[in-house]
Amino acid sequence: MSNLFDKRDVDVAWCPGCGNFGILKLVKEVLEELEIKKNSLVNVSGIGQAAKTPYYIDTNMFGVLHGRALPVATGIKLSNENLCVVAEGGDGDMYGEGGNHFIHTIRRNIDIVHIVHNNMVYGLTKGQASPTSQKGFVTGVQVDGVINEPFNPLAVALSLKAGFVSRINIGNIKHAKEVLKEAFLYKGYALVDILQPCVTFNKINTYDWFSENSYVLDDSYDASDFEQAVKKSFETIPMPIGVLYKNKNSAVTFEEAKRGRDAKPLHSVTHDMAKIQRLFESY
Repeated sequence: MSNLFDKRDVDVAWCPGCGNFGILKLVKEVLEELEIKKNSLVNVSGIGQAAKTPYYIDTNMFGVLHGRALPVATGIKLSNENLCVVAEGGDGDMYGEGGNHFIHTIRRNIDIVHIVHNNMVYGLTKGQASPTSQKGFVTGVQVDGVINEPFNPLAVALSLKAGFVSRINIGNIKHAKEVLKEAFLYKGYALVDILQPCVTFNKINTYDWFSENSYVLDDSYDASDFEQAVKKSFETIPMPIGVLYKNKNSAVTFEEAKRGRDAKPLHSVTHDMAKIQRLFESY
């Protein structure tokens, strides 16, 4: 690898051993191997340790409010469908603060890659339970253990008919790369939920725990079988990793439905200023 997407002279603010390092390396390698051009890529993120990832990639990025990466990514893709748009953040950022946007982005089927770093805890704010924390997980806030049912992003995505739904384990980097490449090549909304450890605030869901409690979907698995994918999404221990569902007949994307298949980027669209002025004057 030529390290094309490496950003020099940056202070990487993650703990030694954090799963985010592996994800950062994975994303940069996939971008380079798929020959995605720097000037055609926009990576959008919210707030959190995972959401720092785009700051460490040498390309266009947009940092937004906590949980708000998906609507901004949607707007960017609408404005220029030629761009490769990624929304990236953690389980708290995307499924907690951004849970409402998660739901409606799937419904719209905007053509973006949605990468979620899922460590089952809030890392940036020092260890309280996240939407995906397991029952009984004890934190400095949930001192008697988590009592809520963990959020199931794959089942939710499938219930809304997402076209591409996947889970990977950053501890299995070779397999993770294959799946992430598929997500980038898919036309339509693509969810990639990445199991990764938080080595400081989650001593339960470690690298070993994820490896021992997950299994790779083998070649006999048919990712186009929707009903089978739904059943798989509810398996918890062990969890299936791979592409759970991929719609071979991808639906019309949001940007196509709103602007047409041959819409020009908004920056190149000209306007009749006299007509606009008349509209203003009518008020």
